[in-house]
Amino acid sequence: MPQPGVPPRPDGALRHAHWWQRPWVRYGALVALLALSGLVILALVREQTGTEGFLVGLGLAVLPVPLLLAAFRWLDRVEPGPWQNLLFSFAWGACAAALMAIVANSFATQWIATATADPSSADTLGATVIAPVVEETVKAAAVLLVFLFRRRDFTGLLDGVVIAGVTATGFAFTENILYLGTAFGTDRLTGDSGFASVTAATFFVRIVMSPFAHPLFTVLTGIGFGISALSAQRQRVRRVLLPLCGLLLAMGMHALWNGSSTLGDYGFFVVYLAIMVPAFGVLTWLVVWTRQRELRTVRAELPAYAVAGWLRPAEPFALGSMRARRVARRYARRHGGRAAARAVAQYEAYATSLAFLRHRGRLGRAGPDFTVRERELLGELWHRREAARPALDHAARTTAPPVPVAFAPWPVYGGHGPHGVHGPYGFQGAQGMRGSHGHGPPPQAHPYSAYPPNPYRS
Repeated sequence: MPQPGVPPRPDGALRHAHWWQRPWVRYGALVALLALSGLVILALVREQTGTEGFLVGLGLAVLPVPLLLAAFRWLDRVEPGPWQNLLFSFAWGACAAALMAIVANSFATQWIATATADPSSADTLGATVIAPVVEETVKAAAVLLVFLFRRRDFTGLLDGVVIAGVTATGFAFTENILYLGTAFGTDRLTGDSGFASVTAATFFVRIVMSPFAHPLFTVLTGIGFGISALSAQRQRVRRVLLPLCGLLLAMGMHALWNGSSTLGDYGFFVVYLAIMVPAFGVLTWLVVWTRQRELRTVRAELPAYAVAGWLRPAEPFALGSMRARRVARRYARRHGGRAAARAVAQYEAYATSLAFLRHRGRLGRAGPDFTVRERELLGELWHRREAARPALDHAARTTAPPVPVAFAPWPVYGGHGPHGVHGPYGFQGAQGMRGSHGHGPPPQAHPYSAYPPNPYRS
């Protein structure tokens, strides 16, 4: 059945579509590309490190990965993105981006060495100029692909941070295997072992001191895409320039990090302590502040839907508190099992998307599909209300005392468009949503004629 407000496809449109336009063909091609890249990069790394060095590098390089992924997943908990996006980002970074970077860096460095007849200068130039440009570009490609083809899942700054950070985590994982495996092979030739070995030094620098280096660089690109996603559709120049500025900043910081070893005996430590650590601290503060701001947006935007009857009065508070969300999921799991807990988690995610959508619409940044998307999200909430509402009511009672909730009137979206001047439903505030008799909105005007008009009759 077609979605409300979306015209049905002409008969046979899907049947006669070109074969490359079918979703399963595109997904299959993407999976095949990533799998092939993974096999090739596996062969290249193993050839350079040897089997034993590869296994040692793999065992050591995997250590920071769960911590980094958990950190980015924690940032994404307010409005969790689909796990497929995160899986694609990590696979792109670990396989496709790593393969393209190794091939491009090797080719460029060899070409410079041949052209200048100075291999030492070529290696320095490759590390400080070529590698930052190539590596940040191929990592940014994953962010760009998600931004273009998963636009509904890419709505703000944190989405850019998470996608960029997960991509860079995958890239650093493969690169660390190569570096640690090569260091282990060097130690086998020289007979070094213990804390004096090259493997120990490499592990300390790459895994202990700077596991956040690659994510830090690429997150700058992600922030550019995230701010671009928040920009209005008419601000086309800004939407293009912001990601490019983020990419240039990522390249510059990456080049400074790679070139720190050429700044003297203490150049690395100066760059690490004076630039890298403060930058990491500032970005950490920024993303945590943004996360709290998103929760405030949820608490500010959802009360209008509660007054209109789509949500219960206590839900905006519970959905705007991470602690209350956890309590709700635990309650649902305890009383309804995993299926109920999953329904509550989905309800929380859809409600958050609804709040962000309304916030963008109130700021004039909503797209032309605002009404259709709003109806879709309200429908998803309605289908999960049986499991979610008792859990959220319990969470609200458990985590905070009842408080009065203020709400803003329905904003004007689209001026004198098809929904008039009173909002996407054609009504003015909660009284319009409840209709003239208090039993729900008039069926001819409400976009959800197939759903109960108002779940809470006055």
